[in-house]
Amino acid sequence: MAHDPQPIDFASMFRIDVSPSGSSTTENEGNLGEAMVGLMQQLVVGQSRQNQLLEELVNHMSASQKQRQFELGQWKEANPGLSRACRQAAETLSRVQTQFLDNLTMEVTENQDSLLDGEFMLNEFVDRFGPRLAHLNGVLQVLSQLSSIPNSTNTVQ
Repeated sequence: MAHDPQPIDFASMFRIDVSPSGSSTTENEGNLGEAMVGLMQQLVVGQSRQNQLLEELVNHMSASQKQRQFELGQWKEANPGLSRACRQAAETLSRVQTQFLDNLTMEVTENQDSLLDGEFMLNEFVDRFGPRLAHLNGVLQVLSQLSSIPNSTNTVQ
């Protein structure tokens, strides 16, 4: 029961068009080259446009940031006492935040198993610590911005 393999028909696999109506390979290569050059030119134009848009975006964001820094610097110069008070408040709240985070991590360590096993305990934990942490971070951010020393190199001239 020997299995005779089917003969392979190489003629149907490889076909070359040698008819006079077919265009020459040199013309095909020339057309292909022109098409690739055209596509590459379109890519370059697209990338140039993308670079222009990114540059405009950076300029817009930079101008907004410089304006904000300038206005913040003016406010600090107009309210030096309040700026110092904001600095002291930020330092105090920073210590409060450190203590709060210490309590939070101790709570997690002590209740690790119940937090992993019970959704109720996890929700209770998030309700207890989440809003306070978020609000404290927001207040600290505002106080820090208002209390920082104005830097003359960042102001708009």
